[in-house]
Amino acid sequence: MYRILFVTLLLAGCAGSDQAASDKSPAPSFFLTSANPGNGADLGGLAGADGWCATLADQAGLAANGWVAYLSTTAVNARDRIGSGPWHNVAGVQIAANLDELHGENNLTKETQLNEKGEMVNGRGDTPNRHDILTGSDLSGRAFADDGTDHTCSDWTSSSPDGSAQVGHHDRQGGGANPTSWNSAHASRGCSLENLQGTGGDGLFYCMIAN
Repeated sequence: MYRILFVTLLLAGCAGSDQAASDKSPAPSFFLTSANPGNGADLGGLAGADGWCATLADQAGLAANGWVAYLSTTAVNARDRIGSGPWHNVAGVQIAANLDELHGENNLTKETQLNEKGEMVNGRGDTPNRHDILTGSDLSGRAFADDGTDHTCSDWTSSSPDGSAQVGHHDRQGGGANPTSWNSAHASRGCSLENLQGTGGDGLFYCMIAN
């Protein structure tokens, strides 16, 4: 009788452990920033942008280490900074399994591109519209060829009314050459926060764990 009771309790404990493991959500490895650091597209370069990702993650109680900004410069590809995947938002939803999926048929929508607090970010039709997301990248997540055009606001060091940065639409709608692209919809009109806001953005960008 005691042996039967012991086996029963052991099996119940194993079942409970399995259930607890299955209920545990994957650690967050992707979020959209809830705010700009305050100086438009001048993020302090890639190092400053990465630091802002870490700051917001820490404030939200997420893992503070390993976060990098999904940003290209004239010499660096955004896709080369973020590891190989998979990536999950702060609600545990997988947005992409690998780099090919991230830049192809992915699960990036307004509803899944949550900020570090788990909040949905305003898109087209909301007030204010914040759907222009800084990336400096082409559709494949790479830097643009040198064509004489500023695609990165001087490698994320300029807040001038001049210049421009390539942006994506986190809500997958709007105008531009690629209106449904999350990472490369069109160029911004200037690099200042005022100009970014004037064209449907707020100087937000993507943060990802380089796993």
